[in-house]
Amino acid sequence: MRCHIVPPHMLERIAGGAGDPALRDRARRTLALSSAARSERRTLLVTPPSPNEDFVPNRTIRDAGNREELPGKAVRAEGAPATGDKVVDQSYDWLGATFDFFEAAYRRNSIDGAGLPLISTVHYGDRYDNAFWNGEQMVYGDGDGTLFTEFTGPLDVTGHELTHGITQYTANLEYYSQPGALNESVSDVFGSLIKQWHLGQTADQADWLIGQGLLAEGVNGVALRSMKEPGTAYDDPQLGKDPQPGHMDHYVETYRDNGGVHINSGIPNHAFYLAATAIGGNAWEKAGRVWYDTLTGGTLKTDTDFKGFAAATLETAARLYGADGAETSAVRQAWTGVGVSP
Repeated sequence: MRCHIVPPHMLERIAGGAGDPALRDRARRTLALSSAARSERRTLLVTPPSPNEDFVPNRTIRDAGNREELPGKAVRAEGAPATGDKVVDQSYDWLGATFDFFEAAYRRNSIDGAGLPLISTVHYGDRYDNAFWNGEQMVYGDGDGTLFTEFTGPLDVTGHELTHGITQYTANLEYYSQPGALNESVSDVFGSLIKQWHLGQTADQADWLIGQGLLAEGVNGVALRSMKEPGTAYDDPQLGKDPQPGHMDHYVETYRDNGGVHINSGIPNHAFYLAATAIGGNAWEKAGRVWYDTLTGGTLKTDTDFKGFAAATLETAARLYGADGAETSAVRQAWTGVGVSP
């Protein structure tokens, strides 16, 4: 299972644009590598892990040396001091923050729930404009420095990608059409929650942006996506305009991007934002609990669509907070608010 933080529609816009030829070539190379990765992911099988209650992170950071080969040379192991290489040390810290979040919030022991070692490869490729989870580890490019900065920078990028691993080990949502958009949305949800937890922010204090700080200076945009206002994250001559809808009335039918998984994820993203802000407080405690229990509870099918996921979250909320609870009402109204439920 391989999932990339920068969606293909952004890279396609750069590759086909009239800007810097070097940026166009780099975008084409990034798209080619991403396409190869998507082909590989279908062959990965998940072995159910054995329970493990040790709750001790086991991190290894590797350096690809700007080559396109994995895993690269080991440069920092668990417990070792900082190296002085910013991206190595950022990656180490953000793996730890993500591990700590899932332990503290949901008593989950690493990505597989059984203490899976966390491996990251940094300095992948020549100014590679993406980061991804390849089914076994994290991989980060350095960014081109003109449109994108280092992909180790924003914590929610790491949180987003590692959550793809949790989905892989639990619901294993198909990466196509609505199940794929849910797969992307769940990663955005927990990427944002990890950042909020790390910063000590309540739902009303959070920015609800995914990849804030990833766009380089001079780019007209604030992030890759906005859960609060889908479709408003960027509007730039080289990147194009954020195409995400926030309501089913504007659902995008497309064969690109595995049926629009990075585009239509704006709809369930906005539903979570509505639920979390209506409930208030720390979003990971109640709204996040509903989404986490739904994802990991064993009731979702690999082809669950938006309506099926909405119904499952309502069942989870009712179990946790009562059918007439304010939290359940907030979840119900959130899905209605984005046009998924009547």
